[in-house]
Amino acid sequence: MILLAQATQSSPLAALLPFLLVGAALYFIMIRPQKKRMQQQQSLLGRLEVGDEVLTIGGIFGVIRHIDEEGDEMTIEVAPGNTLRIVKSAVARTVAVDDEADDAADDAADDDEPWSAEGSEADTDSDGSEAGEDK
Repeated sequence: MILLAQATQSSPLAALLPFLLVGAALYFIMIRPQKKRMQQQQSLLGRLEVGDEVLTIGGIFGVIRHIDEEGDEMTIEVAPGNTLRIVKSAVARTVAVDDEADDAADDAADDDEPWSAEGSEADTDSDGSEAGEDK
């Protein structure tokens, strides 16, 4: 009886401490990073200008051709003569156009050997064995 009475007399703060620790952990693990991402996204949307190349959340690349400030809409050109009307919030990020990186990619593509036909599907039968091989 005496031990039970002593256990119930512990501080109410000690009972709340685990809940406070879980709440603080959730804040630093989930809520704070999400707020930071939202602020970065709002900053990105505020900096968009005509001529920027963007990637939408749907995976579509395009160049901004018109921004409607009132309606929160924009028009992007996805191919010459093909435009899409999207909302600003559909922009995931801007695509940095780096001329030096493009030149390096072009040089690497020029150095690659063309694909050889050795081992192609034309040289194999439907079961995967070499053509002309006895079975």
